[in-house]
Amino acid sequence: MSICPFDHPYLSGLIGDEEATRWFSVENDIAAMLAFESALAQAEAAEKVIDYAAAETITNACKTFVPDIAALKSAVAKDGVVVPELIRQLRGTVPAEYRTSLHLGATSQDVIDTSLMIRLKPVLVCLNEGLSDILSELDRLERAFGNNGLMGRTRMQAAVPITVRDRIEAWRGPLSRHRQRLDGLRQNFPVIQFGGPAGTLDKLGDKGSAVRERVAAILGLKGLPQWHNQRDMIVDFADLLSQVSGSLGKIGQDTSLLAQEGDEIALEGGGKSSAMPHKQNPVLAELLVSLARYNATQISGMHQALIHEQERSGAAWTLEWMILPSMVTTTVTALRSATALLGSIMSLGEGTNASGV
Repeated sequence: MSICPFDHPYLSGLIGDEEATRWFSVENDIAAMLAFESALAQAEAAEKVIDYAAAETITNACKTFVPDIAALKSAVAKDGVVVPELIRQLRGTVPAEYRTSLHLGATSQDVIDTSLMIRLKPVLVCLNEGLSDILSELDRLERAFGNNGLMGRTRMQAAVPITVRDRIEAWRGPLSRHRQRLDGLRQNFPVIQFGGPAGTLDKLGDKGSAVRERVAAILGLKGLPQWHNQRDMIVDFADLLSQVSGSLGKIGQDTSLLAQEGDEIALEGGGKSSAMPHKQNPVLAELLVSLARYNATQISGMHQALIHEQERSGAAWTLEWMILPSMVTTTVTALRSATALLGSIMSLGEGTNASGV
């Protein structure tokens, strides 16, 4: 087993997601960092901080630049961040007269945080579409089987009869609220990060705020004063990820229990057993439980990353890098798996509609 199951040669078939892997690939990360440097040069030229010729040269350099990854790796081991070596390499492709205009007023955290925000834009789209797909599947199941009977259970014991509709509503309610939370989050997220060495944009004087707003507009991000040591927005996002995967884990747990006896639900395409050919294991349902529990354990680490010392913390920041990509991948995998699981339900409950859609 490799250290990371999300891009493992075969475990990723269950746990991973190819699209999420691309979002956090080195290629996309560097491309987003270069997009920041290009946007910064354009914004500073517009505010007459640097010459237009310098901005054009830097933008063209960013489009054609190919980094030395091995050198970046060695530098990160020493510097703790990739940006100093990345800028050193990029400067080498820019004519001498324009080199001081590159990365002017910015700091490493501006580049790295903004790269993350650029790459989170498609994540928000994916979350919205995934929740919509699952809610549509629940609506379909309710139309097909909603009037069928189920035994309601409390504390794992038979309680009183309920309908399939009652169970589906317990699944649907949190997911609908998560969509509302997502809509609220998207009002001010993802956001630009631009504060300079100590968050004060001191090198840009009275042009700092205007440059920041222009960079945000170019990159399609929300404008906001620097948040180097204020990580609550990142944690809000991670909390939403954990809540979404947790609610899908509830669906997975219920489905696994429904499938235990085999008389309350029928699933198409269950997993095979190497020793018991008669079995069809509810693999996707079990996976949803595992993914929910994974994110539930990771979210505590994200709350630890709220604790930044003074104007910037290397320790807390590095902790985010270790946790957030896996939480995103976990949630995207859960959304995809839940849609597939719900789509595989051939009958649910007992009653006039139990034969199928």
